[in-house]
Amino acid sequence: MAKESSHAVRSTGVHRVVVIVDENSNPFELGCASEVFGLRRPEIGRDLYDFRLCSPEPCILMRDGFFTLTGVADLAAADAADTLIVPNRPDVEVPRRPAVLDAIRRAHARGARLIGFCSGAFTLAEAGVLDGRRATAHWQWADSFRARFPSVQLESDVLFVDDGDILTAAGSAAALDLGLHVVRRDHGAEVANSVSRRLVFAAHRDGGQRQFVERPMPDLPDESLAPVLAWAQERLDSPLTVSDLAARAAISPATLHRRFQAQLGTTPLTWLTGERLALACRLIERGESRFELVARRSGLGTAANLRALMRRETGITPSAYKRRFGPEVN
Repeated sequence: MAKESSHAVRSTGVHRVVVIVDENSNPFELGCASEVFGLRRPEIGRDLYDFRLCSPEPCILMRDGFFTLTGVADLAAADAADTLIVPNRPDVEVPRRPAVLDAIRRAHARGARLIGFCSGAFTLAEAGVLDGRRATAHWQWADSFRARFPSVQLESDVLFVDDGDILTAAGSAAALDLGLHVVRRDHGAEVANSVSRRLVFAAHRDGGQRQFVERPMPDLPDESLAPVLAWAQERLDSPLTVSDLAARAAISPATLHRRFQAQLGTTPLTWLTGERLALACRLIERGESRFELVARRSGLGTAANLRALMRRETGITPSAYKRRFGPEVN
């Protein structure tokens, strides 16, 4: 059963994110964590996280001997984490260190939020914290994962899974998607958009999108969805429909559906609703408290529809979202 992580704000007011780096860890996901959680944010005007690296050994050889990591904290730093990011490595059949697994179990027992990128789901499962829980991992290891951990509900065809206090991401770039999702969950859509702009990365790809997109680069330039997406984003307050998007792209609705699935891994309606909800969140974060107006300006129609969608997608009401992310809390 999913649980909400306490991930309490420490006395300094900054949430502490700690990454455990172990032998043969993947540097890409470590870089993703550093970029999302570790950088100073002068463009925002405050630090979002207190970011630390730790390892069970003074010198850690990274994946395939690319380089050696030294000078980071020892494993005791994991005991002070509000969010703990576990090691991920390509040799998924190699048992993880008992000391690392124990650190993960202690963090879980005290209510810390746990994150696993890519093969990090193997580490979490080996620690025993994923039993009966939802998770994802890189699609190429799905069969191996299911064989070793049958009690875990593996969702092998999504970008990431947010199961409350345990979050997992699929391969490589999905680590950025999950990282931005965590920032959005902690600090709101406006801050997440600022972080994504600095990354030059899409601000929001829903976790339910497929890991493997059949045709990531369209064969013909005129098949790209970019123009119609940009057009729609400028008109979210209008009563746009899937037929309107298809007409703008000069294709049939059926063809539009196929291109959305091929290029974005989602449907036009799901994308449009997600964009409208993201706009509604930004309006609330900027101080708009008239929820009927928020609903109209974001194309969601009514305050009742806004409340239903926000509760479904964020787990809280517009009023609660305003209290948490409105300008008075920043």
